[in-house]
Amino acid sequence: VSQICLGCMNMGTRQNEEKSFALLDAYVEAGGSFLDTANNYAVWNEGGKGGESELVMGKWMKERGNRDQLFIASKVGFNVPGPGQTWDDSASLSAQTIQQECEGSLKRMGIDTIDLYYAHVDHRPTPMEETLEAFDRLVKAGKVRYLGASNYLAARLERAHWISSTNGWAEYCCVQQKFSYLRPKPGADFGIQVNVNADLLDYVRNNDMTTLAYSPLLSGSYTNDAKSIPDQFKGPDSDARLAALAEVADAHGATRNQVVFAWMLQGAPPIIPVVGASSLEQLTENLGAADLTLTKEQVEKLTNAGS
Repeated sequence: VSQICLGCMNMGTRQNEEKSFALLDAYVEAGGSFLDTANNYAVWNEGGKGGESELVMGKWMKERGNRDQLFIASKVGFNVPGPGQTWDDSASLSAQTIQQECEGSLKRMGIDTIDLYYAHVDHRPTPMEETLEAFDRLVKAGKVRYLGASNYLAARLERAHWISSTNGWAEYCCVQQKFSYLRPKPGADFGIQVNVNADLLDYVRNNDMTTLAYSPLLSGSYTNDAKSIPDQFKGPDSDARLAALAEVADAHGATRNQVVFAWMLQGAPPIIPVVGASSLEQLTENLGAADLTLTKEQVEKLTNAGS
């Protein structure tokens, strides 16, 4: 897949069709092919009911005739709440939900196969065996090529691996977690989102899995002076890492955002950032990280900065 994945969460809601098409075109023209969406994107945006992102992507692929040149990822788990429901009510990885939601995503995008299908959340009330068997059926039916997990702890990934391998089912090949250069404070609460931690990195490093990072730029707080660092990250450790980030960025004449991405891509293990962009300028900046080569010393400096 491409070094950098384009997150399509706001397409069809915050970004109208014209702007969405422009961003998708620019990404592909730059050599990108890895697109990330979900069945519920973006129900929380103004006017969003869920599914708008997939619908826009489907229309764009049909008009461009480029489906075979793309690697499409979508998700199930944080499903769209029905009337009177909450997110807790609609979160599900039951076999019936997985089948129905996969069919819905395929229809909205106008495609026959989802290249990568994520469990968007580790839904503990659903037996993991039921979830994994349902995913395996989709793979065997040709509706899904690969499986991924999102917002999972390392111990739960290991349990999923044991269940799937024992039964001869398709396994999770990657995990997508909240991750950025700054490290959260001990005990930081992210609600339903799960942040990458040392256990997860150790697990993927030793189990041939790929890691992807969502929210890698902390909503633009590295470069936008109007946005402060989120409270979960504030403290001496982040102060030291921000100083190292600024030093490396200045040495390359690059933006801090680009250095964050380059550090992820050149780390051990490498991590694929899922990047969003609200403008072509932002997209161009983000993609420029793929051409930024840090020295070994700079990678170590960034990694070891802080307490």
